[in-house]
Amino acid sequence: MNKTQFVELVQECGNYKTKVDAENAVKAFTEAVIEALAKKEDISLVGFGSFSVALQKGKSGKVPGTDKTYTTQDKMIPKFKAGKSLKDRVAEGK
Repeated sequence: MNKTQFVELVQECGNYKTKVDAENAVKAFTEAVIEALAKKEDISLVGFGSFSVALQKGKSGKVPGTDKTYTTQDKMIPKFKAGKSLKDRVAEGK
């Protein structure tokens, strides 16, 4: 599903009168999640899931077929953990 199809689904599920309203709702949600995670704040939506930020440790390794090695830096990455209602609904396939 691409963004346009998702906006149409949000319009249908949220009873929005126009696609513009539905697109604004999607945009507001994604921007709010990005803003909160950028501040390293967790978001918990009961039944749906939780968004959080975690530290991913840097690693070092060797490039296959050569003697070159590399190292990566520690960085913060976004995480999502699905809630029970979401897991159950997906398992049902409905």
